[in-house]
Parts: sequence; structure tokens; C-alpha cells
Amino acid sequence: MSNGEIKTDVILIGAGIMSATLGTMLKELVPEWEIKVFEKLESAGEESSNEWNNAGTGHAALCELNYTTEKPDGSIDISKAIKINEQFQLSTQFWSYLVKNKLISNPQDFIMSLPHMSMVQGEKNIEFLKKRFKALSESPLFQGMEFSEDPAKLMEWIPLIMENRPANDRIAATKIDSGTDVNFGALSRMLFDHLENKNVDIKYKHSVDNIKRASDGSWQLKVRNASGNVERHTAKFVFIGGGGGSLHLLQKSGIPEGKHIGGFPVSGIFMVCNNPEIIEQHHAKVYGKAKVGAPPMSVPHLDTRFIDNKKSLLFGPFAGFSPKFLKTGSMLDLVTSVKPNNVLTMLSAGAKELPLTKYLIQQLMLSKEQRVEELREFIPNAKVEDWDLVVAGQRVQVIKDTDQGKGTLQFGTEVITAADGSIAALLGASPGASTAVHVMLQIIDKCFPEQKQEWEPKLKEMIPSYGISLKDNPDVLEEVHASTAEVLGLHKKKEKAYN
Repeated sequence: MSNGEIKTDVILIGAGIMSATLGTMLKELVPEWEIKVFEKLESAGEESSNEWNNAGTGHAALCELNYTTEKPDGSIDISKAIKINEQFQLSTQFWSYLVKNKLISNPQDFIMSLPHMSMVQGEKNIEFLKKRFKALSESPLFQGMEFSEDPAKLMEWIPLIMENRPANDRIAATKIDSGTDVNFGALSRMLFDHLENKNVDIKYKHSVDNIKRASDGSWQLKVRNASGNVERHTAKFVFIGGGGGSLHLLQKSGIPEGKHIGGFPVSGIFMVCNNPEIIEQHHAKVYGKAKVGAPPMSVPHLDTRFIDNKKSLLFGPFAGFSPKFLKTGSMLDLVTSVKPNNVLTMLSAGAKELPLTKYLIQQLMLSKEQRVEELREFIPNAKVEDWDLVVAGQRVQVIKDTDQGKGTLQFGTEVITAADGSIAALLGASPGASTAVHVMLQIIDKCFPEQKQEWEPKLKEMIPSYGISLKDNPDVLEEVHASTAEVLGLHKKKEKAYN
């Protein structure tokens, strides 16, 4: 140990679902590598991955209308939906591998079958949903989806939403039974328990203050422990998976790939039902259409959730604004993220995104009664006293210069890696956690090109469809569905129907 420096092979920053996934994959691929994890909070899965800080939707594009867009000619572009669905299938395969090999147990503690539905109102939206249903039904990935605008059928599917609804209210919905509710907080904690058993050194209440490149190409981290003392750690590879906190550390690393990137924080509020009778009447995740001017992550949805094996009902999210990049962050996060190299990018985004800013301000001003008014679009006879407000996690949307122009707000999950692959950072928001395995495969691709060939057999064992397009191989898809459903205790897909 030279100059008090503690050397290790891999350092993961942040104990959320992303670091948990990468750590678990690397431990399977190269058990002899030494891995260290630094988390500033006192336990795993407490920030963005926590079950109360995200929607818990197993994002597979089954119900999220913003993943399918209408083209100018009226046709529906489903390419993004296909991509996200295939990415989610990678996650379920990896989770199945972990359960099958007894690396984690009791999958029902983190994943449950739950119908995913899209619901729209009005002639124009119904037309869009019909076209979307038709386009998705042609892909083997979306087999089993049903469409209906028949009030009697909808009453069967969503009694809470249909009850006391005016007869002239035109509504249509699609439903697919292969959807899931995922508790990413529980899954993160399970994976970190597993990593601890594999001798991974997990340091809670340790925050990374600085990160810089050493003369030998490795990375030096300045880490502050619980008692305020500074430790020096070095590693050949570093992954920054600290949710909204990743941007500041990426900037400190000084890699050129981290320049000209900004972050725009958006907070969320959910309404949680406190009335067991109402909770019992709903059993699905029902996604509506985003309001004009609303960011994609503010799509309204009424969700059954399973948290601590207990059924709950959430509605939201209502968008809000806080300059913090993490729920436990600092009010100075946004200001300190503005650097000479990204100031123009940030200003351009500010000028472009005035409607979004206006929307966020309006959302912030809503009273509880006004929020319940929005809920009544889903539950006509919702009562204020049956619902409590819960603040969800902070999301930091990436702002960068793209072909669409300077300072474009990105609404996805972004991986930034150094040219030599020695450091990677994860930024952005939804579909995030659901596609963690896909994200880590990207990182393995970019950061470990020399080992990739050697690792391939093991990767295929962990993820049977690795390197195969599921949309073009219905037989492999069928096999994957059947085996993951069985291992994870999820029910099989139904044949598609239309009425």
C-alpha cells in the first residue's frame, strides 16, 4: 500500500440497482477480481432505486404510450417500444439465472405479474390507441395484447376507473397480462447481500469527494468515511452509478466525453391510497397520455404496487422542481453542475424548454384538491381523504448537444464512457432500472473489449438470448418467455384477442 492508497480492481460508486447489476455480472465473469462499493447513505437501494422513489413498472413498452409515436403520415413508429421490450427481456433472463443458481431467492419479493394497460379518452386518442394496438400486435414481442372500447369489457378490466363514469365518456384501453411490477429497492438489497457473501467490500456512509486519473492510467478516488476522515483508493476501472449524483463525479473525472453535458433535475410526487377497500378494486398498471407540454416521465398512471409483499395503489407522478440532483442532495447541485464547457448547452436548453419550465411551475402550484381533480380523470369518484402525498425520487434528465441542436433535453438512460474504457458513468432517467442488464452489457462491450470473447460463453449462460434479436427469432422468444415465467413465478402469456 503506497502513500496510504488502497488498490483494488473495480470500484462501483452508488449502491443502487445499476452498481448491483454490474457488480453481480462481473463477479460471475471474473470471480477473482476485487470489487469495492462506496455508498454515501447507510444502506443499499435508498435513492433512485428505492421502491417509493420510482414507479416500479417493469418497463417493457407494454403500456407506456410515449414509447410509440405517430408519424406525420399517421402510421405508428414502434421501433423504440421493440427496443425497450427486448432490453427488459435481458433483465428477466438474468434475474432467472440468479434465482436458478440460488444466488438470490424468493423472486416474489421483487417481481410480480401485473396486467399493463394503456387507457385513452376521446375520439382522436382512441384512433391512436387502435393503430398502436394493431402495429404492436404484429410483433411477436407483444402477443397477448387485447384492445377494447366496450364499457362492459372495460368494467371487467378496470372497475375502479369505470364506476360512476358518465355514459358519454368515450374510453378505450389495451391490456396485456404479461406485465410486471418490480421492486427495484428489494432487488438491489438482495444483490448487495449476495455480493457481500462473495467478499465484495461494500462501504456505506462513504462519499466520493473527488476522482482523478493517476499517471499510470488508473483512477484515484478521494473518499470521505462516516467519521469524516479521508481515504485514498485507486482502481483500474470505475463505474459511476450514483443516480443524479453521477454528473458531478463525471465532471470531476475530467474525461472529454463528460464535457458539454448538463443535467436538469425533475422531482415527482405520487398520491398513495390509504383506503384498503379502494386498493382492492384495482389490479393493473394503467398508463394514460401525457398532457401537452408535459415531459415524458410525467405520464399519468394508476398503479397497483407490491411493496413489502403488501398491495398498494399509487397515482401520479406530478412533476415538481428542486435544484437537488438527489433526494438527499444539496440545494446547490444544479448551480455547481454548470461549468464553462456546458454553460452554452444549459442556456440553449433553458431557452428551448420554456413550455416545460412553465409546466413544472404549474405542477408545483397545485393544491392537494387540484391533484385529486386530476386523479378523477382516472377515478371519477376519488375522495381527497383517501389519498396521501408521497415525494418520489429525483431524476436528472441529460442535456447535451445533438443533431437536433444545442442543448437538447434527453429523456432516456445514457452511458458515458472514456475512450480507453477505464471509467463509465450512467446518467438519465426512465426506462433506467428496467434495462439495467442491457446497460451493463453496453458497458462490458465498451470497457472490456479484450475480455469480451473469453466472457461470451458465460454471458450466454446468464442471458440465453445474448446476441440474438428476439423480435426476429420467435422460437427463442417463446423459450425465453416460458423459462423466465416459470423461474420467476410469472404467469404465461395469453393468446391475443380483439373485440
